[in-house]
Amino acid sequence: MQKKNTQPWLVRNFNDTPRHRLYCFSYAGGSAAQFLSWQDGMDHDVEICAIQLPGRSTRIMEEPYTSFSPLIEALGEVIAEEGMQAFSFFGHSLGALVAFELAHHCERLHLSAPERLIVSGCNAPQRLNPPRYLHMLPDDELIAELKHFNGTPDEVLEHRELMNLVLPAIRADFSMVAQYRYLDQGKLNVPIVAFGGRNDPHCSREQTEAWRLETSADFSMQWFEGDHFFINDEKDAVLVSLKNALRDTAERV
Repeated sequence: MQKKNTQPWLVRNFNDTPRHRLYCFSYAGGSAAQFLSWQDGMDHDVEICAIQLPGRSTRIMEEPYTSFSPLIEALGEVIAEEGMQAFSFFGHSLGALVAFELAHHCERLHLSAPERLIVSGCNAPQRLNPPRYLHMLPDDELIAELKHFNGTPDEVLEHRELMNLVLPAIRADFSMVAQYRYLDQGKLNVPIVAFGGRNDPHCSREQTEAWRLETSADFSMQWFEGDHFFINDEKDAVLVSLKNALRDTAERV
């Protein structure tokens, strides 16, 4: 079988041999750039490895994925090619669902599985809000919805040429969100840590804490000040919590 070229998928700036690798999956419309600055806030032996999906940044000319199954299969090959390095998953919003499905994929195929699944800004998959089909909105209405999410600077939203470049990937991501349907695959044998924003209008406490139903291992919940994009506004606090979670993982091994 031909090996998959993992280089386009992975963005990292770690220059040593890590004890642990944290694969990071972004929110709808996001890119690996979201996580580049996180390396400085990590322990010296933890590598931040951000996932770059097609259709954005250096992969802007590639067709973005619009459904989960082919994306999860492709990501499974990427993770498998990285070898036996210990790793965990972090995903925010859409990225949390991607990380969750990928963790199941790894267990189902008896691949190396994450030592910890850290989900952020996302209701538990069996407690998701009804789909909104934002990907079907006209450009102006979709941009207005993005403004309500409070995750994109106004100067970017008002830059029409730039938005014309990034809207196809945003639509593709929202298509994945709309088409996602929870399938009970049994409980993961992976500890789950859930992060939530206290003022996130898209995620409730009950829906977020229902992530505990998805694991037969340990579960913990941590709340931060801020709305849906608390990982930006409360970045320092988030990184401290990430470091503590990964230190706990090291102590379990």
